[in-house]
Amino acid sequence: MSPPRHIARPAACWAGFALDRPLVMAILNVTPDSFSDGGRRADSRDAIAAGLAMAADGADIIDVGGESTRPGATPVPPDVEQARVLPVIRALAAEGVCLSADTRNASTMRAALAAGARIINDVSALVHDPLAAAVVVEHACPVVLMHMRGTPETMATLAVYDDVVAEVRAELEQRIDAAIQAGVRPEQIAIDPGFGFAKRSKQSAAVLRRLPDLVSLGYPVLAGLSRKSLIGALTDETDARRRLPGSLAAELFAVQHGAAILRVHDVLETVQALRVWRALAE
Repeated sequence: MSPPRHIARPAACWAGFALDRPLVMAILNVTPDSFSDGGRRADSRDAIAAGLAMAADGADIIDVGGESTRPGATPVPPDVEQARVLPVIRALAAEGVCLSADTRNASTMRAALAAGARIINDVSALVHDPLAAAVVVEHACPVVLMHMRGTPETMATLAVYDDVVAEVRAELEQRIDAAIQAGVRPEQIAIDPGFGFAKRSKQSAAVLRRLPDLVSLGYPVLAGLSRKSLIGALTDETDARRRLPGSLAAELFAVQHGAAILRVHDVLETVQALRVWRALAE
């Protein structure tokens, strides 16, 4: 029997969290070259301190990554990636922090889960490494499947669509089906439209406007809008670090249109904005 193409009703929980409010996933890049914060936390002690501060500021999940996947980024060997992230994951897990591993490499997934990560966040939706799905199945862990075409090196050339929303939805459905066929449980899956990944700013904006088309698949939708080029295009702000106001506006728009998880750089500001939004919406 073929797996279901979508769940009949929206998920009520994911990764042990009730989805009665938007979750905040904090970005913790332990890299020298990420697009807006590369090099700031390349030292594991700085990264651990930053992660603890994010948790104190209200992050539900901290997403630890050791490989930049910005447009044009070159691959990082898994051993280098692991040397960056594993000390950080071990230390934060020991403090009870809920962690996701932002990686597309199966060996890093396995090592991160052993070190205390609970979630896998794969920008390639388990495509990059043929062993990745088996790791997720073996550990029965939650996984984020992101839409992307090609690789960080090639994706900019693949941003060609007739109907970007319909095609992103169809391609995400394909990745969901493949994951379920491999043994991933549907309730463990969240999806990410991949704003800025194989999408120009206008295309990302179209996906955001029609986010309910993806929410209707029935899986929790993660929106990674923080400091993205979409925000820069809408505000004419070229410095990614000065895009907080626009990021908050886009993130609240995403929540209003069904996003269940926000992946952000600025935790305190996002948590506060969500609290005000929720209080006024009640």
